[in-house]
Amino acid sequence: MSTDQARAAVAPRCYRHPDRETWVSCTRCERPICPECLRPASVGFQCPDCVKQGNATVRRPTAPYGGQAVARAGVVSLVLGLLNVVAFVVTVATAPGGLSGNTNSRLFDELELVPLRVAVDGEYWRLIGSAFLHIGLLHLAGNMLSLAIVGPALERLFGWWRFLAIYLVAALGGSVAVYLFGSPFGAVAGASAAIYGLFAATLIVVRKLGLDARFMVLAVALNFAVSFAPGISLLGHLGGFLAGGLVALAMVYAPKRSRTSLQILAIGVLLATMVSLVLIRTDMLLPLAG
Repeated sequence: MSTDQARAAVAPRCYRHPDRETWVSCTRCERPICPECLRPASVGFQCPDCVKQGNATVRRPTAPYGGQAVARAGVVSLVLGLLNVVAFVVTVATAPGGLSGNTNSRLFDELELVPLRVAVDGEYWRLIGSAFLHIGLLHLAGNMLSLAIVGPALERLFGWWRFLAIYLVAALGGSVAVYLFGSPFGAVAGASAAIYGLFAATLIVVRKLGLDARFMVLAVALNFAVSFAPGISLLGHLGGFLAGGLVALAMVYAPKRSRTSLQILAIGVLLATMVSLVLIRTDMLLPLAG
């Protein structure tokens, strides 16, 4: 037997690539692996299968109020911001007046919150669709700046679906407040209710963590002071702040043992309550159509 034949007879072969000789073994399972299969480990190298098994047994870090911690905080905030921007661009592009008259676009007309049109025509999508519309560039910029400031930090604390729940329920809460107590003939649009819901959530988290909340309280107070200006929906801001705050309270103070179930239950109860109030208000508005 030649030297080459003897070497081939005793040289280990990579278990994933049988045609490759190797003298390196996985430090975990001790099977031979070739250079292509080497994966750095804390001690030596491991094969891809052992690395995969090890990752499966490692617990991912959890967010403070339930669920897995987000790998990249701010993704949901970015998506929400893009949706608002896209909606604004569409209204500008399709409005006869362009940037200075985007409220005249068809999309704006289809989504803005007009309580009487919701009641008479059953256009309940306006209650949430109006939260993605903005009246002019300044309106959009103010809301998106606020979202960029408070959104990513809350997203990191709550995780993506809890953060999204606060945002959307707050947006709906603002619309419901306008629907219940606002003028049946008025028109309202904007993401401000959702933003105020995030403000409420931030206040609750700051208080829960025992941090100094004076700066946030001042910021919220100033925003509410601006809400009294003509053309701004104070009802929408109050409704969003209340709804977002209630969801955040459920998220933050739910007992750890049954946290997720109670959080979902609280959101469900709040949504059911708002739906009931909307239906009651609809019955009250229908006679006005005659």
